Amino acid sequence: MAAATFALAASLLTRTASAVDCVTSQGKPAFTTCRVARGETLRLFYADAQGTRYETFERLQKSLASQRRRLVFAMNAGMFHPDMKPVGLLVIDGHELAAINRATGSGNFYLQPNGVFQIDKKGSRVLATDEYRESTPAFATQSGPMLLHRGQIPDTAAFRESSRSRRIRNGVCVPGLEQAAFVISEEEVTFRELALYFRDVLGCSEALYLDGSISSLFAADLGRADARAKLGPLIAVVE
Repeated sequence: MAAATFALAASLLTRTASAVDCVTSQGKPAFTTCRVARGETLRLFYADAQGTRYETFERLQKSLASQRRRLVFAMNAGMFHPDMKPVGLLVIDGHELAAINRATGSGNFYLQPNGVFQIDKKGSRVLATDEYRESTPAFATQSGPMLLHRGQIPDTAAFRESSRSRRIRNGVCVPGLEQAAFVISEEEVTFRELALYFRDVLGCSEALYLDGSISSLFAADLGRADARAKLGPLIAVVE
């Protein structure tokens, strides 16, 4: 799909600027982008102190409320097995709950290159798995495939214009030092359509696919709390 296809998508609905600014693009296909400013409390959640997995935005929201904290934004943030255990790397509060997965296999996670979204003292970033070093960042989650790597869309069958695989999909990129951008499609899209949005509209060079079909968004300012399915790791902003 040519970049011109997304000309209308660049004209985003205006909203009052905030720590997390969520806007929905106009045109087809439509995407909602939530930009998180650097310095906000962006972190990963998976289970509470008793080891009970959150799995839904509602449970996370209630847990935070009991601590007098407010959930502002959340999105599913990584793939998991049927038993809800992460397929790849998961680091929360500097503790590695699941190791980096450099294996080969079938399924979206193993499409190469796959990658890592991590948060450390320097901020947020997306990097390919083979570039990840076991430096124990504050937070990290692994998924796949990379939607963009070094500004390029992967040259694989999954990303061809002829692909008929359409799902509600979501992903993340870091377009600049001051923010991270989380995107969810408002309709079923191909890998290529999502990658083109990250590249041509958001101007990203590295973007990571987080998941499809179960893709979900919580955005307090939008009054939105998707409940499509049980979720594994969650990326969130709290205050």
